[in-house]
Order: sequence, then C-alpha cells, then structure tokens
Amino acid sequence: MASQIQRTHSILVIGGTGKTGRRVVRQLSSLDTEIRVGSRTAGVPFDWRDRTSWKPALRDVESIYISYYPDLAVPGAVEDVQELTDLAVKSGVRRMVLLAGRGEDEALRAEEVVQSAGVEWTIVRSAWFNQNFDENYLLEPIQSGEVALPVGEVPEPFIDAEDIASVAVAALTEDGHEGQVYEVTGPRLLTFEQAVQEIAQVSGREIRFTSVPLERYTSIMQQQEVPAEFVGLLTYLFGEVLDGRNASVADGVQRALGREPKDFADYARDVAATGVWNIKQ
Repeated sequence: MASQIQRTHSILVIGGTGKTGRRVVRQLSSLDTEIRVGSRTAGVPFDWRDRTSWKPALRDVESIYISYYPDLAVPGAVEDVQELTDLAVKSGVRRMVLLAGRGEDEALRAEEVVQSAGVEWTIVRSAWFNQNFDENYLLEPIQSGEVALPVGEVPEPFIDAEDIASVAVAALTEDGHEGQVYEVTGPRLLTFEQAVQEIAQVSGREIRFTSVPLERYTSIMQQQEVPAEFVGLLTYLFGEVLDGRNASVADGVQRALGREPKDFADYARDVAATGVWNIKQ
C-alpha cells in the first residue's frame, strides 16, 4: 500500500454532496487536510453549469476529486472536463482523481482528458453503485414491493460507494497511485433480479422483479416527468452499457487498498437494518 503524504494540502471535492463525494469528504475529514466541498450551496460554490464558479473554487487547491453530475455520458460532459482540467492546471492543481463509469465510451474520453493534463492523475473506473438501491431511483420501487427495469440476465459486479470513496481518498492523499486506472467492482456478479431478491430476503419482504422493454420503461419515466437528461442517461446505461461488457469483476479495490471490496450481501444487510426499505414514502 502507498505511503501517506506527510503534509497538509487543500483538496477540492467536486460533487462533495453527492453519493461518492460526501463520503470522500467524510473520510478526508479525519485526515490532516484542508477540504473544500465543491457544490452549488457551498460557501465557495462550484456549479458544473456555471463556469464562472470554477476559478474561485480552484483557488489555492492542490488536489481535486472530479465527479461529474449527472454522469460523464451526458452531452457536453467531456468538454466541461476539458475546460475544468485546463483551468485547474493554470490554477496550480497538481493532482486529479476522476470518477468514471465502467464501459462508457464517453467516460473513456474524459479519462483521456485528465491523463493528458500534465499533472498527477488517477482514474477510478466504477461499476454500478450499490447505493442506487437505497439512495436513488430504485428506492421507491423497492419500498413499493415491485421493481420493473429494462434488464435481463446480464450480471453486474455492484460496488459500494464507501469503497469508491476509500480508493479516491487514497489516491488524493497518498503517494504511489499516480498514473493508475483502478477499475473498481464488488467481489461477485449479480443480476438486478438477484440483487433485488437479496434485498427482499434481508428486509423480510416480498419484492417482485419484472423485466420490461426499454421503450416502455422510457415512456413511464417521461409520464412521471423525470427530467429529460436523466431519462436519456438511464436509456443509454440500460440500453447500451448493460450489454455484458461489464460482466466481470476487477481488482481495483484490492490494488488500491490492499483489501477485498464490500460484498452486496453485507451492504444489503446494513441498509436493511436502517429500515429504509420498509418505509413507503
């Protein structure tokens, strides 16, 4: 495992209130670092849609964690990352850690931007988050007892957001992670239906899973007035990325941290204990 940097430095966590970003902030808070939370509501705000906010947020920052909202797959994301990295280098940033999606062509382009920036870089290339089942669009269907998704039997090695954050924190605060692409996954493959059934078992509930055509799923989201940007992202992820290209586990967590990633069963048991899946919103 790499040795920790023996100096205090300032880290900007872009997306610092998001699923991985807030965990990065929490883990960094126990270390000898100055943390700047990159969000629209921060004291020094950062907003991906307002480029005038970027320069003040980057002032006196040595390292940055880059998490793009809502995803690197959306139109304009790569151009934003290019503009940000150019400005970051001019501002004196010396280290960048990019969160990227596994198997996404657009994310690969963003990775290349960061790799070409001329500073230390680390890529954290992630599988689907466990937390999509309790902090995102799958929470309400699970609470209702019926999950309908446009997926079949293609498995996914779901990864816990805490593990992603731990890898990012190591890359931000330790030497030895420069130039590394950490492909982070959980320790085993599960279909979405199997994941839902594991949740049902530990929460003591009956939860039905149904595979639906992508067109129907898209139509339902549009009827529910889900923002078009998010509909397009999910259509892309379910319709293209979940085609078997990611149906394998990788060793990024082990290489970065020297330990095994959290298993989905442990994640499900921990979340079930909070009762969130038993609460109908």
